[in-house]
Amino acid sequence: MTNPVLVEVLRGDIVESVHRGAVAVFDASGTSVLEIGDGGQPVFPRSAVKAIQALPLVESGAADAYGFANKELALACASHGGEPAHVDLAASMLSKAGLDGTALECGTHWPSHQDSTLTLARAGRQPNDLHNNCSGKHSGFICTCVHLGVDPRGYVAAGHRSQQMVREAMQGVTGARHDADHSGIDGCSIPTYAIPLKDLAVGFAKMVTGQGLSPTRAKAAKRLMAACMAEPFYVAGTGRADTRLMQAAPGRIFVKIGAEGVYCAALPELGFGIALKAGDGGERAAEVMVAAVLSRLLKRDEELSKRLAGMARPPVLNRKGLAVGALRPAEALLA
Repeated sequence: MTNPVLVEVLRGDIVESVHRGAVAVFDASGTSVLEIGDGGQPVFPRSAVKAIQALPLVESGAADAYGFANKELALACASHGGEPAHVDLAASMLSKAGLDGTALECGTHWPSHQDSTLTLARAGRQPNDLHNNCSGKHSGFICTCVHLGVDPRGYVAAGHRSQQMVREAMQGVTGARHDADHSGIDGCSIPTYAIPLKDLAVGFAKMVTGQGLSPTRAKAAKRLMAACMAEPFYVAGTGRADTRLMQAAPGRIFVKIGAEGVYCAALPELGFGIALKAGDGGERAAEVMVAAVLSRLLKRDEELSKRLAGMARPPVLNRKGLAVGALRPAEALLA
């Protein structure tokens, strides 16, 4: 199946480029709400599923044992920009388990937040693993291990108890197979598994409603989702799409981007889970897609829907900062 064009890129009034993709919106019972393109397509959700991967942190009792509040739980679900507040909070999480940033095995990269990168460079400093966008998630893995008396060394390996717990949570929530035939290695070195968009959408509907989950898991899931919506800065950072979308309607929208054009989202008031992918992996297209879908699903709130629709039409700027075009949802995404 060829996925339809969902995003158009305009220069002036002429379509210069297009992005194809697929969207799946389901409720927790598995009932389809909206499907565009191939919702059965297995995709690597990458960072879009960090909230599910954080379930063992809460279910094990580690989050409570270390006194983690909404900020820490949001960071455990984050792809943060490496801003000082993100780095400091990840370090604080590890310190409560008696460790520091050297325990992290996620690798190093410069902060995606430009000012934070410039500050480091001007000071003649190099980034470390705490600046990695996944350091909060990995700090959660490590804290869970320490709380359970498991040696955290090597926690990124598929055979480590940490990833076994993550895999069980992912499979339990989505219902999709998480085995070697569907696996790859994520950018932060943990296993990632190819999952149909439909299963991801159902999984996030379960996460936000608790339906179809055990009482313990439902409580943990709803707590993590609420934490992300309460502290969207710690999920992404200054100016990032995830943060802006959740700030647009506090407590009403959960969104989380993943690499290669994936988004997972949920709407508590409707009980819907959302999963989508821009076929070419384009982040700009995925951001337009998720904003447009949210606007469509929340159309009864005309003011909010209009605001989200505006976010689905970002300008294309030239080197002088002049708006020379725009991105927009294509007809298949609006119909």
